[in-house]
Order: sequence, then C-alpha cells, then structure tokens
Amino acid sequence: MATYKARLQEYDALLSQDAINIRDLRALCFSGVPDEGGRRALCWKLLLNYLPLETNQWQDTLNKKRAQYRHFVEEMVVEPARLSKNGSGNNHVEDHPLNPNPDSQWGSFFKDNEVLTQIDKDVRRLCPDIMFFQRGTDFPCRLVVDDPEVERLHRRVTHTSLNATAVTRKGLGIKKMETSSRRSTTTEDYHPLPPGSEAHWEVVERILFIYAKLNPGQSYVQGMNEIIGPIYYTFASDPNIAFRENAEADCFWCFISLMGEIRDFFIRTLDDSASGIGAMMERLMVNLRHHDHQLWNRLRVQELRPQFFSFRWLTLMLSQEFDLPDVIRVWDSLFADADRFTYLIQVCTAMMVQQRDTMLQNDFGGNMKILQHYPPVDVQVLLSKATELVEGGELPPADPTTPDPPSS
Repeated sequence: MATYKARLQEYDALLSQDAINIRDLRALCFSGVPDEGGRRALCWKLLLNYLPLETNQWQDTLNKKRAQYRHFVEEMVVEPARLSKNGSGNNHVEDHPLNPNPDSQWGSFFKDNEVLTQIDKDVRRLCPDIMFFQRGTDFPCRLVVDDPEVERLHRRVTHTSLNATAVTRKGLGIKKMETSSRRSTTTEDYHPLPPGSEAHWEVVERILFIYAKLNPGQSYVQGMNEIIGPIYYTFASDPNIAFRENAEADCFWCFISLMGEIRDFFIRTLDDSASGIGAMMERLMVNLRHHDHQLWNRLRVQELRPQFFSFRWLTLMLSQEFDLPDVIRVWDSLFADADRFTYLIQVCTAMMVQQRDTMLQNDFGGNMKILQHYPPVDVQVLLSKATELVEGGELPPADPTTPDPPSS
C-alpha cells in the first residue's frame, strides 16, 4: 500500500509541473496508470497530444477545442436534422428530396444516412459485456436533446418515411415512385433512452458521425467504434466533473489524434504500402520468426496466415481480444511508448509465444481457435513478456534475407 501511495504521489508531482517532462511521463505510464483521481484520463490526453505539455496552456486549449467541437455538432448534426424536418432553409433555391443537383442538401442528407446506418449498427454492439454504454450520460448534448426540431441520429436511420426513393420508368413518360425502407433488420441490443436524455452509445455515435463527415475520403470504417470505445469510457468515467462533462469533445480530439497515426490501417488501397496493415502483419510474423523460429515454422507449415487473426489484433489494437479493463491497461503501455506500434507488434508476438507449448501440439483448427479467440490471460504477465522481447533486441527487418526452411 505504501508503494502504491508513493506511486500516486509520483504521478501528482509530475502532473503538477509547469511543463510536463514527456519522457518521464511515458516511463511512468508504461507500467500502468492508476484509476484514481482521473489520472489515467489526464495522462491519455497528454500522451495522445491533445493537451500541450505546458500546464498553463491547458485551459485555453480545452476551451478552444471544445468550442470547435460544439460548432461541428451545430453544423453537421443540428442543422441537417432541422433540414430533414422542415425542408430546405433556403427560400431562394428550390431544393427537395428528389433534387438531382449534386449540391442538393437532401442528396448529402441521404448519403450521410448510409454511413450513419453502419455507425448506428456498430455502436449498439459496443462492449456488450458491460452495461456502461447502455446507461444514460449525466451530460447529454443539450444542443440535441433540448431542441424539438432536432432529430436524433439514431432516429434518422430507423425512420421508414422519406428514407429513399427509387424511380422506375413506366412507358415513355410516366414514372412510378417506389419507396424503399432502410430500417435495419438486425436486432438492436441497445435501445434509445427517453427524450431529454442520451445513452453513452448515442454520444459515441455522434462522435463517429462527425469524424466521418470531416474525413469524406476515408469516412467511417467498421472497427473504429472499437477504437473509440475505451477512450470514451475512460473520459466519461473521470471523477473530475468538469472533464466528465466534456468527455464527448475531449474524446473526439483524442480519437482524431490516434486515427492520424493508424488511419492507413483502415484504407484498403494502402494495405500493401509501407504504412498499411499488410506491412504490419509481415513485421509481426518476421518478429515471431526472430524470437521463436519453431513456433513460426509450425504456423507456416499449417498455412495459418496472419490475415486470419492478426489483421484484427493490429487494426483494432487488441481492443476485441481482452475485457475492457485489460484493454485499457494494455493501452496505457501502448500510448506511453514513443514507438507504440512497434511495441504493439511485441505484445502480439508475446501472445503467440505465451501459447507456444499448446500451439506446437495443435492442429490447424486448434491453433486457429486460440488465435481468433484468445484464451483468458493475465495481461500484466503478457506485457512483461512483451517487454522482455523488446529488451531482447530491435525488430528485425521486414524482408529477411535468410531462406525459409523446407516444410515438414
């Protein structure tokens, strides 16, 4: 207990400096950040480059970034919602749901709903093992819940009236209007809360929708919900009320920062580039070969390719392989490491090495089950093993020159 208290004091001393020493902060956070006092949420904001290292600039940064996010909500959520209810707000330009003009606000509205449909489906499945995301937030977005003209995002994708219209030509001049519903046929795990309140999953839905609007080239890709979930949970659980009240905006900017580092993993055309997920999977297997040639060869002989399991590991930063508290602990170390994706490769390598005795005996099916449904493990032991691999030397090059041994 005395050691733990000393560790808390070490955090407090570091975080109270006029200028945070980032090297010391990384070293301290690498071993895990305490839950108490909102220390983890604050450290993540620093490690993800949301807050500046100069503490006297924190409040100004927070005020500006939160105001900017509020503007995004007004521009991309509130105004389009009023459009859908009242029609075009521009009295000088004829605009309507069937307007073929590419600049039509209605065309943009329907296109947005296609992205929103996937986001809505994914956030309703976020962390189903805990009740957190189904519960109401203490700080719903007042711009949305207090305005009767604003249609909530989840309502936009479940409406059956005026969702989309297909036009079928009949004869030479007659057109028949056929309305097609876009109502999801999947069972909804999370249900909306009564008017005036919002569930946490609705907040995450809004963040992801705004991200997609701001990044039209990439938009939203399945799996981004798994990246944002642990960040939002951490911020929305902050005991500091002022930070918890602004968890949505702060989470958005930290998500933006993290996606700036991993966005290439979500772009299929970059899979085979040096920054794409293909190169990351290759580095992982080269690293396994370097540290455990026998296990690597076992997987090679069985033709158990990294695409079968490590695509998800690397793209989602292990967020689906462990329970949420363990994911958060792993992310403490990943965020703290200056070369976090090299360390991620070491953690993934450690996951395989930890199961080597079983995997060397298993057939293809048995090993696939282990890698696709990783068994329960003490993540602290796993991270210690990953650190051992790091201390064992740098990652080998991605294109080793030594020939592969013959299959046996």
